[in-house]
Amino acid sequence: MAEPDPAVSRFYIIQLLRLGGAILVVAAILILTDTIDAPDIVGYALLAVGLADFFLMPTFLARKWSSREK
Repeated sequence: MAEPDPAVSRFYIIQLLRLGGAILVVAAILILTDTIDAPDIVGYALLAVGLADFFLMPTFLARKWSSREK
């Protein structure tokens, strides 16, 4: 039986990371529009972390896991 390709699990990890980032951004928007009662600083913190998770972390992980020669 063939070994599972690590690229498949890495792909799913990156997609889950993006989904988590999107959920954090939505939560931040709900806080900043006072739909959820929380301090604005929490909303801004969630927004920053969510955007970093959505845009920066997948690129960082893809570079780290890249099999190309550097």
